[in-house]
Amino acid sequence: MEAKTKDLWVFVETSEDGAAKNVGIELLTPGRLLADKQGGALAAVVIGCGADKAVETASAHGADKVIVVDGPEYRHYTTDAYAAALCALVEKYGPTSMLIGATNNGRDLGPRVSCRLHTGLTADCTGLDIDEESGNVAWTRPAFGGNLMATILCPDHRPQIGTVRPGVFKKGEAAQGRAEVIREDIHVPGDKIRTQVIELIREMGGENVDLEGAEIIVSGGRGVGGPEGFAPIRALAKELGATVGASRAAVDAGWIAHAHQVGQTGKTVGPKLYIACGISGAIQHLAGMSGSDVVVAINKDPDAPIFDVADYGVVGNLFEVLPVLIDELKKARA
Repeated sequence: MEAKTKDLWVFVETSEDGAAKNVGIELLTPGRLLADKQGGALAAVVIGCGADKAVETASAHGADKVIVVDGPEYRHYTTDAYAAALCALVEKYGPTSMLIGATNNGRDLGPRVSCRLHTGLTADCTGLDIDEESGNVAWTRPAFGGNLMATILCPDHRPQIGTVRPGVFKKGEAAQGRAEVIREDIHVPGDKIRTQVIELIREMGGENVDLEGAEIIVSGGRGVGGPEGFAPIRALAKELGATVGASRAAVDAGWIAHAHQVGQTGKTVGPKLYIACGISGAIQHLAGMSGSDVVVAINKDPDAPIFDVADYGVVGNLFEVLPVLIDELKKARA
């Protein structure tokens, strides 16, 4: 289809209580820059049930307008309902580009929408810009197992669509909302929705793991040596009020659940503090934590690649270093 405007859209996911999920608000930050370069408006698209909280949040984080579809069929995400609503909006307003969070839902919704609209989709992006020569969005994503970064253009079809990993961009500071709110009455008949949510399982392995929203993460890698090696990792995380992360090597070995994995095949994170314990620093892992404000590496190998990206490094055995660090934190707290 042809674009009717130069507007850029950001799809804002909602939770059951109508609040906005972090990734959609994060994407309003690069969305603002891209929309300005394209010469269009920045619109947040909110689909949900009782989603007034999400509308307020999107308005406060820089959206020029918020397009809202609200109804009981959108309380839980379903491919049929959400794809039908989003495609109807795109066909009516004709944006030139659209950002979707690369969450479980976003990775399902993006391909379905792009197929229906006969346009392209660049998945799992970690970088966004505007190509100066063509004016198209330049989507950057890891390729060939994370060994290089590819920049992809969609020159012939609109809208240009990409899914972007959570945690890649930082949420902007909230300000007083000024967005125009546009409410669309789009309903999907029940017989057109082929799936339904039977049960929500909120915890995995007895733990509620929110890596993407964590401000402090303590991660363990192959150097922890086994499942029991995560004991000091968890102890330090408890002392700091942090979330426990892990490298792919530790997850693949079965030492910790996949929900803790940071990296290209895990979660992309951007905490204020990231402590890497016994992690060598493979490029796949670095791709997932490069957005951290401060990185502390603890590894007994002085030549480990993790030290190349660390702000602070400790060369030593993590089983000797972490107990000392925990004791010092307790003394400082006392």
